Amino acid sequence: MSGKQNPEVVIWTNRGCGACVRAKQLFERKQIDVTERRLKNTPSIQRAFALASKGAKTVPQIIINGSLVGGFDNLLLLDKSGELDVMLGLANTLPRRTAWQRFRAWAGLR
Repeated sequence: MSGKQNPEVVIWTNRGCGACVRAKQLFERKQIDVTERRLKNTPSIQRAFALASKGAKTVPQIIINGSLVGGFDNLLLLDKSGELDVMLGLANTLPRRTAWQRFRAWAGLR
């Protein structure tokens, strides 16, 4: 990534989670390494997940450079808007779009 520091991406996952797999695949396509933290039924892991995810009850929970993105739907919205590439250091600025295009991306419309 031409001298830029690699982003720190953590994905909290659980076995059998299709959205977790798709989130990891999205980062693979962007050639971004991720740290996977598997949710387990142990008190220390449960506490770590609760702290990292600010009390979320679902997986995946995605954290980029210490900032909680949230779940897979949030990740897709960031990707569609171009904000994800900026967060990952893959782009310097957001693409120029009309207000209508920004609304459609925010609303998840095609």
